[in-house]
Amino acid sequence: MSQSPGHVVVAPDKFKGSLSAAEVAAHVARGLGPGVTVVALPVADGGDGTVEAAVAAGFTRVEAQVTGPTGEPVRAAYAWREATEGEAGPTAVVELAEASGLRRLPGGPGAGAPLTATTRGTGELVADALWRGARRIVLGIGGSASTDGGTGMMRALGVRFLDAEGKELPDGGGALRLLDRIDTSGTLPLDGVEFVVACDVDNPLLGPYGAAAVYGPQKGASPEEVEILERALARLAAVATHTHGLAGAVEHDGVVRAMGVAGMPGAGAAGGTGFAALAFLRATFSPGIEYMLDLLGFDRRLEGARLVITGEGALDGQTLRGKAPAGVASAAAKAGVPVVAVCGRCDLDEEELNAAGITAAYPLTDLEPDRAVCLAEAGPLLERLAETVARQHL
Repeated sequence: MSQSPGHVVVAPDKFKGSLSAAEVAAHVARGLGPGVTVVALPVADGGDGTVEAAVAAGFTRVEAQVTGPTGEPVRAAYAWREATEGEAGPTAVVELAEASGLRRLPGGPGAGAPLTATTRGTGELVADALWRGARRIVLGIGGSASTDGGTGMMRALGVRFLDAEGKELPDGGGALRLLDRIDTSGTLPLDGVEFVVACDVDNPLLGPYGAAAVYGPQKGASPEEVEILERALARLAAVATHTHGLAGAVEHDGVVRAMGVAGMPGAGAAGGTGFAALAFLRATFSPGIEYMLDLLGFDRRLEGARLVITGEGALDGQTLRGKAPAGVASAAAKAGVPVVAVCGRCDLDEEELNAAGITAAYPLTDLEPDRAVCLAEAGPLLERLAETVARQHL
């Protein structure tokens, strides 16, 4: 990649509900003006937009028709990169939200199916990548519409979840209350395939901080349905523990977790998909934005840069807990490159921004206090903000 000395790296996440990360980067680049050399690198932390970010960084987009969260067919995509020097084989980036996310619900994110929604489509994307020869699969598991413990994903890879009569259970988390046996004899060959989960969620599978209690209501589950899902996921953990040697102490990152896989950080991510990845795919977990920046080659883009511009829809307390702008700022700080941020709104004060490695923030609300207008006119407003950034920092 050809880069001019003194270039500006534009590495934003999406402005949710308004612009994709790639669109944000394009508007910022336009606002900086033709005299500024821009290297655009849209980023994501494993949630919505992860595939798009990988494609913008040079991966190939691969599309497939798969099963949506409520069983309807959807057209979804994953990102593909042939092996580079030192790699064992091709890499695929599979974003759960592409196939099994809230945005894939036929009636929109508010029309959840908490007991029956499935991650089967995500598994179908993984299977497609395996058939193409992927040797490393990166799973971004944010934005899930399901609380099925990842069983839908595993069904698509050949695992069978059976009741006491040996019949396959229907898709969805609710049915797992009747789980009696897990048959992995038909699982697709996984030897030699590395699975990495890019995720910042550290919830366990069960309990008050688990998948059902914390995230079930966000997917439309009533209090009664949360209880059903909690019992169902507990049954899944119990059967997997009994039949697949997942009981007892488990070491993870040098720490012994007496609760086993179900209690490991991240097991509750994406409605328990983290549990399936840990238990059946032997996946490793990595902080989402850190892993994605490494995968996208962010360090190479920083060489010789004089400024990094990052951002997301809202800079707030969540940003400080490992979201994309904080990860970008941390990586840039190690290279000694200053960082500013653009955003829809900013709820952080100067001290909090500076502690995160961000010199200054430029919210759309500084130009337009009406947030509805900010959403509708985000592109032109971003270009105006970028003009200000250019004047003040370049």
